[in-house]
Amino acid sequence: MTQLKRVLTIGGSDSSAGAGIQADLRTIADFGCAGMSAITALTAQNTTGVHAVLPVAPDFVTAQIEAVFNDIGADAVKTGMLFDTPTVISVAHAVETFSLPNLVVDPVMIAKGGHPLISIEALDALKSGLLPRAALVTPNIPEAEALTGRTIAGKHDMQECAIAILQFGCKAVLIKGGHSTSDSCDDCLAWMVNGEPEIKWFKAPRISSDNTHGTGCTLSAAAAACLALGQRTDEAVASAKEYVTNALQAGTKLRLGAGIGAVKPI
Repeated sequence: MTQLKRVLTIGGSDSSAGAGIQADLRTIADFGCAGMSAITALTAQNTTGVHAVLPVAPDFVTAQIEAVFNDIGADAVKTGMLFDTPTVISVAHAVETFSLPNLVVDPVMIAKGGHPLISIEALDALKSGLLPRAALVTPNIPEAEALTGRTIAGKHDMQECAIAILQFGCKAVLIKGGHSTSDSCDDCLAWMVNGEPEIKWFKAPRISSDNTHGTGCTLSAAAAACLALGQRTDEAVASAKEYVTNALQAGTKLRLGAGIGAVKPI
């Protein structure tokens, strides 16, 4: 009997299905893995923006994680939207209690339309409680700036910021270059090799598209699936980067809604 690799995603529900839990599960399935979920918040959103957020009680978030882990288990875990401090603390406690493997933390902070998806207080809890347990952290440029208090104006700054985030105790950091002003979309991976930080760049052409909703969720879910499949961190990042680039390219021909469409609606 074939044993499927299992990926648990912990994050918010997106009613438009372009990002969040829905996008994660779609991506995990594309890599041939079994996806499970623990929902941290409900959002009322569409392509024009987030219109309401209803956090799930932290105890119930924990109950979802416990139910999945005690029966099915997981080969990798990714986190997305963790709205408030109690939620971050409950997830960090569950990660430690159940020894959840291959943790990918996507530090979701602001929706594409500008709606905040994490409280300021929860950011400190994220840095102290969850990042030290992460195999990979995947901030975009604004998120990396918020985590470190630094300004990123170019590739050198991305490298320095990635190394600074490593100091929180995570094993690897991927700063995504989608928010940069360069003609290419280059991501910077920093990870520890023999106790020293090592840098690797992943380059891709910048694709002009109105359909970019869910790119961060999709990339982090893809990376988690690849870690579950046994790839090294740099291999998982390369696979995830290729997957998102292909999705962006394909998404230029697809359209759902009047605002920022999903990067991969199918």
